[in-house]
This record gives sequence, structure tokens and C-alpha cells, in this order.
Amino acid sequence: MFLTNSDMVELIELRHGLHRAPEISGEERETAQMIVRFLSPSAPDRVVTGLGGHGVAAIYEGSEPGPTVMVRAELDALPIEELSGAPHSSQVPGKGHLCGHDGHMTILAALSRGLGRQRPQRGRAILMFQPAEETGAGAAAVIADSRFGELTPDFSFSLHNKPGLPLGAVRLSEGPANCASRGLKIVLSGRTSHAATPEHAISPMRALARLLPELTALGPGGALDANYRLVTVTHASMGEPAFGITPGRAEIWVTLRTLNDGLMGSLCAEAEALAREAASTGGLSVAMDYFDVFHHCENDAEAVAQLRRALDDEKIGHDETAPQRGSEDFGLFGRSSKSAMFLLGSGEATPPLHNPDYDFPNALIAPGARVFMRTIRNLLG
Repeated sequence: MFLTNSDMVELIELRHGLHRAPEISGEERETAQMIVRFLSPSAPDRVVTGLGGHGVAAIYEGSEPGPTVMVRAELDALPIEELSGAPHSSQVPGKGHLCGHDGHMTILAALSRGLGRQRPQRGRAILMFQPAEETGAGAAAVIADSRFGELTPDFSFSLHNKPGLPLGAVRLSEGPANCASRGLKIVLSGRTSHAATPEHAISPMRALARLLPELTALGPGGALDANYRLVTVTHASMGEPAFGITPGRAEIWVTLRTLNDGLMGSLCAEAEALAREAASTGGLSVAMDYFDVFHHCENDAEAVAQLRRALDDEKIGHDETAPQRGSEDFGLFGRSSKSAMFLLGSGEATPPLHNPDYDFPNALIAPGARVFMRTIRNLLG
């Protein structure tokens, strides 16, 4: 174990500080500054700030040529009121670290202690603190930043804590790890009238009533096999909250989900076709737009082998896992590097992610850091 008792005290203080001051996607300025300050004593050879927004990359150089290994965590919190009651609870109304990104950042901060005391022998290690994971925009913004071209890794690794798994248990498999998803917003526009003369209106009521079941039928869910598709209606509204107006406008928000990116195109096309047909039948105009676009995560076989080797070296047990329905912004890094993410159990009784009473377990900081540090040492010396 490369972390001292003093390190652990300071790391837990860091996590609690991050937890008290959550910032949502695109607003992580103070979070990034807190990370930079904590990394400073480890004297990274280079620190890149403002990557793709508020992203931070700390680079630790080896003395010999070799590969670039990146470990990534997320900076952002969620727009959810925290109700955990923990002494370090969020002090920002309506916002909370309820997905564990504060813990993921702390695990990377732990790596800075080891890398600061002993640089890699070869290549370089990069600690990447990525912005805006929760909206699916952050990884794309980081990769699009011209400075990322100088950092492009050969290997990219990440983890996500997983409530419902025993504390410290690891799950890891090759192939699809997280589903692709995107939000589709459909706006149906007609014409209002007095509620006493609905015949003078062009109401979206029938189109809305038709689309709710038709859209969900496109993606019934089921087994996470190669043909997996899930469509979830997340919001619907129509007209004004008034008894005297026949509605002239409606919105439907749906999340489209597939096992991989290749299936997403056809699902989008089918959903759009249903919306256009319903609008045409009802004499309505229709507008559609996409939000929160997540590409699927694919665990590369060689990257998984490196993580399994590190887990075995650290004597941490691990098992296979099915792909996760939830989406993850990490997938884009796998397009230019060998990437893999593993799940780290945060306890069978721990509240689910995004619940208002969730809190990342401090007990995961050390094992998470051990796995990544062993992976770095195995690859870079």
C-alpha cells in the first residue's frame, strides 16, 4: 500500500470538502481549483487546466520512452437536493455529489501521492479530471480541445462505484460496458382556442396520447443482448394549466437507449418517423432535437487484461459483469485508446446512485487507488 495514514486523513478531508461544495456540469470552476491545489505538493511535470471547460490533466513523466496511461475521474455533481444527513453534506441548495464523483476524484488524488514520490520509469501517467460527465458533453469537449492532442493516451482507465454490490467487490468484463443513450425532445405545435369551442383549435392531444405508447413500444427493454433497445418517456406536457383554453402545444421528452452506437441510428429514425406521422395526421407542426448524447462504452480486451493483472497482484477478487443500462461519458476515450472501466462495489445497503441520500464510502478510496497504481506500475514501471 503506497498511501500513509496521513495521506488517508488528508484524502478523506479532500472528499468531504468536494462533497460540501458540489458544482454541476459546466460549472466546475472551484472544484477544479480545489483539485489543482491538492495536486500541487506532488509536483506534476505539467498541469493543464481549462480542458474542454474546467477539465484538469496532471502529467507525471517517466525518464524513458514508453506508453501514455491515463486514469480519468469526473468533476461534476448533480442538480439534486442532498438528504443524506452526513456531517459533510452539500452546502449548496439543490446540488449534491450523489453519483460518487467526489470519491472518484479522491481516488485519482491518491494516485498523485504515489506518482509524486516515485515517477514512472517510462512513458507518462496522466490524471484526467473531466468536466460535464453527467450531460454527456464533457469527454467530447476535452477531446476537441487542441491541447488534448498532445496528451492522447495509449491506455485509458476509469472506475465507477456501484451500490448493490458488496463493499469493495469488483466487476469487470470485455466488450460493451455501458449503453449508448440520448434524449429526444419532441415539440408539437398547433393552435389554441377557447375551451368552449375546441373545434377552432388544432390540438396536440390525440398526437400526444398516441405517441406515448408508440414511442415506448420501440424499445421494450428486456435482455441486454445485441438487439437491446429501451425507450423511456421522461416528461410530457400539453397546453396551459387553465380550464378555459384548448391546448395548441405539447412536448414529449424521451430517452433512447441501445447496447451500442450502431443500433442508435435506426432507433432515432424510427422515433422521428412516429413523431412526424402523428403530427401530420393531427395537422400539427413538429420540431425535434437531441440532448445528453452518450456513446456506448466498450472495454478493450488488452485494457481489461491489464486491470485483471493489477487486481490479481493486489489480491482483490473480481468477477464478470453484464453491461450496464446506464450511460457513461467515458466511452469516447476508447475511440483513440485502449480503454476499460471496472465497477467497484459501494455496499449492498448503500442507496442507489442519484438518490438524495447517497454518499460515497470512504472505504473505497484505498482499494480504488491500489488497482490504478498497480496498473500504472505494471505498464510504466
